[in-house]
Amino acid sequence: MDEIILDVLAFGAHADDVEIGMGGSLKKMAEEGKQTGICDLTEAELSSNGTIFIRHHEARTASDLLSVTTRFNLGLPDRGLKITDEAVAAIVKVIRRTKPLAVFVPYSEDRHPDHGHAARLVEEAVFSAGIRKFRPELGDAHKVSQLYYYFINGFHKPQFTINISKQIEAKKQALEAYRSQFSLSSGSVETPLTNGYVDRVICREYLYGKESGVEYAEGFIAKNLLCMEEIPLGERR
Repeated sequence: MDEIILDVLAFGAHADDVEIGMGGSLKKMAEEGKQTGICDLTEAELSSNGTIFIRHHEARTASDLLSVTTRFNLGLPDRGLKITDEAVAAIVKVIRRTKPLAVFVPYSEDRHPDHGHAARLVEEAVFSAGIRKFRPELGDAHKVSQLYYYFINGFHKPQFTINISKQIEAKKQALEAYRSQFSLSSGSVETPLTNGYVDRVICREYLYGKESGVEYAEGFIAKNLLCMEEIPLGERR
């Protein structure tokens, strides 16, 4: 794995998790000149629809639409995300090679157990990646400055939101790139994702935006208490 320095590295259990939770924010950060990355922990080989090959192709298309700098897939077992030495080491290697300032993971309160498992696994790896004597053969130690949680399923109360009004169309296009997951076709079966799921995600971001005083927004929770230099006062209207 070649070293590539990232500002942001977002982890998901499956391809499409990151796009659902924070596709607009990734696009916005890329437009601001930040280097962004996605790391899919599994190849989603147990998905009801699609194949590994199709999912990889869809992920590449979605990444291009969001101007993602680089994307990894660790090939960990779908429905088998557990805190093991092998899994932690694989994630630590990615973190040390990319040296992100911030890492994003799924929020653990989710209907799909893999999302919570992914969060806990990455949390372990983030901590271990910063320990100098932990598996030095995986690269130089790197301490991540911030860890944030994004939402996949459900409508949770965020600590803060990011205005993605200008990026909402790119987010929608990135989600629609996963045709095998969000559209019924010949040979596919109905799942909770094939019945207007993308529209519901966009509606959620509309509701977050309404609560935040903008058109569309994505919600996040910070693992550590955030400290600001000053209180944001907003704009006079």
